[in-house]
Amino acid sequence: MTPNMIYLDNAATSWPKPECVSEAISQAMIHCGGNPGRGGHKLALAAGELLYEVRDRTAAFFGSEDPFRVSYTQNITMAINMILRGVLHPGDHVLVSPMEHNAVMRPLNAMAINYDILDSEADGKIKTSEIENKIRGNTKLIIICHESNVNGIVQPLREIGQIAHKHNLLLLADCAQSAGHIPLHIEKDNIDFLCFTGHKGLFGPTGTGGVLFGSQVDVEQIQPLICGGTGSLSESFKQPAFLPDRFESGTQNISGLAGLNAGLQWIENQGLENISQHGSKLINDLCQGLQDHPKIQIYSGEGQVLSITIDGLDNGTAASELEDRWGIMTRIGLHCAPLAHRTLGTFPSGTIRFAVSPFTTEEDIQICIDACKTLAEESCAGK
Repeated sequence: MTPNMIYLDNAATSWPKPECVSEAISQAMIHCGGNPGRGGHKLALAAGELLYEVRDRTAAFFGSEDPFRVSYTQNITMAINMILRGVLHPGDHVLVSPMEHNAVMRPLNAMAINYDILDSEADGKIKTSEIENKIRGNTKLIIICHESNVNGIVQPLREIGQIAHKHNLLLLADCAQSAGHIPLHIEKDNIDFLCFTGHKGLFGPTGTGGVLFGSQVDVEQIQPLICGGTGSLSESFKQPAFLPDRFESGTQNISGLAGLNAGLQWIENQGLENISQHGSKLINDLCQGLQDHPKIQIYSGEGQVLSITIDGLDNGTAASELEDRWGIMTRIGLHCAPLAHRTLGTFPSGTIRFAVSPFTTEEDIQICIDACKTLAEESCAGK
């Protein structure tokens, strides 16, 4: 880590992780080296105990009383695919937010599922009063990106869920960006499928994620994405019907989940509200610091993400300058969310994206403000 490194790419993956995360991963590999559910010796039992602990903590973190309604996957993309391919059938219709990631749009396209995009304001905020106008007789699912990975806009999940359930529809919430800094309660927020990733706001390692099933979801009606060994009912060729085994074939990423467990515990110790307030203040400071410059266009929502463009300056050039001259790491382009950029009017060139974390400081943000203004001034001068 160089002295002037300012990491503002936390919407891609959070960095740095709390020290307890890497320590937990190391300790799990040393002391929990067995395969959970596949043996009665002490290493297998230790792995099983660790798996239950993280499952219980994950469920509680998202407001569920049943740890076995958590199913882990290698990332949120796999979790979303698991639900879409397990729930939807030819002829079904779905509604999507205007800010969806390709983790949703590509599976829908591959499955040839009919969809409509919900009406929104210019910043992508859904007009909830217009949702019912989009519902058809064959509509089965509403899919909502809770917090945009492009501009941080946060959708009103609870209200959308009420509308969905009023019409006997299911609600899938993509919480990739929001989990870890926005409070989520699967039951109170009327969510049926809460999909999450471990490596962003939850501070776990890459290769961790999953889905939490709402208490009213009949999981036996959902076809598993993959089938195979579960350590249970080994005498049968049929996939177990019960949770979590129905959706967890193969050996789980125990060391990775140990890191996720430590990340969740770290958030609990820091206080979710404190994390949320810190990030929101930094994004607001960044927005306030840049908004008066005539050459800087801001695409900002309510979360921990802000996007900009600088008139007359290519996004790639701007990002290279930010890193080379000030050590500021960002992400440019479409951020795997072309639908969101079409909504914002930034397609096809995309934006320069900044995303903060609890480790981002006010000094980091001030350096970023000054750097962006310098680039804008140089662009005006034709440099």
